[in-house]
Amino acid sequence: MNPPGMSSPTNAYIGSLCIVLHTHLPWVAHHGAWPVGEEWLHQAWAQSYTRVFSMLDRLGGQGRRDLLTMGITPVLAAQLDDPYCLRAHHEWLGDWQVRATGLAGMREPHRRSAGQAEYRMAAAALENFERDGRHGASPIVRRLADAGVVEFLGGPLSHTFTPDLSDDWAGATLTAGLDDARLRWGSAPRGIWTPECAYRPGLAEVFARAGVDHLMLEGPTVLSAGATTDAPWLLADTDIRVFGRDLPLAYRVWSPRRGYPGGRWYRDFHSYDHDWGMKIHRVTSRTTPPEDKAPYDPDRAAHAVRQDARDFVDAVRNRLLEQRRAHPQRPGLAVVAYDTELFGHWWHEGPQWLEEVLHLLPEAGIAPRSLSGALEHHDTVGRVHPDLGSWGSGKDFRVWSSPQTQDVRAARAAAIDRVRYLLTRDRWTDRLTRDPARDQLLTSLLLGLASDWVFMISKESAVDYARSRIVDHLADVEAVAAEIDSAASAAAWRSIADVDRPWGHVDARGFLD
Repeated sequence: MNPPGMSSPTNAYIGSLCIVLHTHLPWVAHHGAWPVGEEWLHQAWAQSYTRVFSMLDRLGGQGRRDLLTMGITPVLAAQLDDPYCLRAHHEWLGDWQVRATGLAGMREPHRRSAGQAEYRMAAAALENFERDGRHGASPIVRRLADAGVVEFLGGPLSHTFTPDLSDDWAGATLTAGLDDARLRWGSAPRGIWTPECAYRPGLAEVFARAGVDHLMLEGPTVLSAGATTDAPWLLADTDIRVFGRDLPLAYRVWSPRRGYPGGRWYRDFHSYDHDWGMKIHRVTSRTTPPEDKAPYDPDRAAHAVRQDARDFVDAVRNRLLEQRRAHPQRPGLAVVAYDTELFGHWWHEGPQWLEEVLHLLPEAGIAPRSLSGALEHHDTVGRVHPDLGSWGSGKDFRVWSSPQTQDVRAARAAAIDRVRYLLTRDRWTDRLTRDPARDQLLTSLLLGLASDWVFMISKESAVDYARSRIVDHLADVEAVAAEIDSAASAAAWRSIADVDRPWGHVDARGFLD
């Protein structure tokens, strides 16, 4: 029997939906705690990553396979396995439980009820972490990947805005990122998430040399090149298969003005109980001031989850039926993509909604698939040569080339030149062994090149923090460079490595021309 709201009384197979989750945070360990810094990691870890993994484990235990695709960037994967971050997260979970206890002791019924609910969530998260997470996220990823529940994507080491890099460095940081995934998860991913869904001509060949099989780009990037989003295409002059994100479907969730997370019954992200730091109100309306928000009602929110999941599946079904009418000879295909942090952190009910969608899709005649799974059921239909594109504002590069970031972009370009010179001078290319100082030189540079910092400056979000991160990492580059220049003692690079060494395997020789 089909769920209410389906467009057709039959559940005969009509096509596939690929849900792609982009799981990423920049390197925040040892760089501030609150309100920006490590707090981001702990909130996303507890409220999104743990809950999404648990949901996937639950569905996998029911025999479900090939449910979706999840990209985890190497810089986040490093933090989810890092001993310092693991200890700090355990402490954070305990603090969450203590704060929930305080809220549960308040006199007001709605605060007391919210505190009790938070305590239960904190206790469950703490138990989950102590049982499954204390050795890091990689064992969880391996379990889900080995069982075939999820396809995991790799990517460049520090989530650099790849179009800004030369081809040789773009290839080197991607290869190092895939090596990192192989070390953590047991095998290198076949597909990648290209940071910010950004692409420029020439990158297809870079990706192909790194062994990439498939990836996803933003819908307008492929549409403007004459392709469609209802099938995989061959990318440029390579054998890489590329998918385009279906924006109208994706925006049913993602749109800040009309997306489901803004529904009146969902928990409000922006208002807090200031005594205990908990979110205890519902959205109420998009125009209601924070002080006038109504108390959160989890039962009404659960009802809204079911309604919105049905609405989304109905929209997907209608899209696939349109495609079948246009191309009766092939099944329909739609690809949507979201930041994983949307599910649980930004949108408290997001993991519930996602699980409900994954339950409803087969009843509507739609197969949820990973990108790899879709390639087994959907033939490529042509070749596409995209121009510049990203999933940022304007679907171009304006966010990462804005006037307000010109100074830091110039500083980063100068640092790249400085590092490139030091990696190639003094016949170092003839050395058969690694140079740990140059390894740290490169690592500090890559951390400063993360796309997040320029994005935050352009979007006027924690600008001082973002600027300080670029300045500090480039200062580390200069400190290590000065040591290498003068053949001085190794004090600088060793002290920097104590704080900023996410990847022990990164070998600067891989970035030689």
